[in-house]
Amino acid sequence: MCAAVAGVTLKTVAKAVGVSPSTVSNAYNKPAQLSAALRERILATAAELGYAGPDASARALRSGHAGAIGVLFTDKLSYAFSDPFAVGFLAGLAEVAEEFSTSLLLMPLSSNDPESGSTAVQQAAIDAAAIFCVPHGHPSLDILSARGVPAASTDPGTFTDSWVAIDEVAAAVELGEHLTRLGHRDVVVLVDNAAASGSRPMEMGLGDIGSGNPTQRLEGLRKAMPEARIRLVSGGHNAFESGVAGAGWALDAQDRPTAIIGLSDVQALGALEALRIRGLTPGRDVTVTGFDDIPAAESAGLTTIHQPIKDKGRALGRLLLDPTTTERQLLLPTELVVRSSSGPAPKQL
Repeated sequence: MCAAVAGVTLKTVAKAVGVSPSTVSNAYNKPAQLSAALRERILATAAELGYAGPDASARALRSGHAGAIGVLFTDKLSYAFSDPFAVGFLAGLAEVAEEFSTSLLLMPLSSNDPESGSTAVQQAAIDAAAIFCVPHGHPSLDILSARGVPAASTDPGTFTDSWVAIDEVAAAVELGEHLTRLGHRDVVVLVDNAAASGSRPMEMGLGDIGSGNPTQRLEGLRKAMPEARIRLVSGGHNAFESGVAGAGWALDAQDRPTAIIGLSDVQALGALEALRIRGLTPGRDVTVTGFDDIPAAESAGLTTIHQPIKDKGRALGRLLLDPTTTERQLLLPTELVVRSSSGPAPKQL
């Protein structure tokens, strides 16, 4: 192939082939309107001249259709590929996007620099937005609203009326009632913060926790365990290493809790590792529970709240892309799954 020639345009290709510019445009945008032989000749000539095709942004501007959904989340880009919950959710969303020939544009929004993320949202060529793990009041949400971009969220508390969620409070109540029946009155809850994973653990107050799922899950636990001592501990952002650090801090304290609750399974799995390091048995020496029921939870014997992760992504995708979807607010079911990591509270000596 020849090197790209400066100034080569669609009209240049049309003149070289001996067809109209609209015919060249159809070769890229409406191939069914051309014979296979003519389309191949046009594309071969374009490649020879170094023409890469119509400008995608200009085409989107003319048609008013970008062919992409923006997926907004407040974490690093790597979170979308490393966190099991995010992976499952995005897999479900991608299935529906493929069905409608739509792409996904991952848009990480920094918690420390909301202005940069807001600029990206302002400039993004997207047809709709999937709001995934974005705290209430984030400036990017106001920008979406001002732009008139259709949006659907995994949190009913955001600005949009279209959402797919679970009853976070009710699910946490079910987990808390399970622990109460087992006699647990001293628990540590592993929460996340903006620090690096595995950071020096710290106790946190309820006011230090952001909005959304964490506060709702804590509300449910407090409702189900009114007589329990509940301490909040964080070892960094939502990651396995943070669970190891936070749980290790709690286990090494003089007033060791009888139960450790991860507000996510990845933190709870980290807590199980902290027990293993110290030669402690989950469910006998200390109870450990999680939330979400990611694939690794079953093999680890983790007691947790199951929610249909992939189905949540699929349902959100249909809210955004499927015109036959009329129900705009979907509450998905949850279930307490009891495994070996939970057991009766050890008797105090």
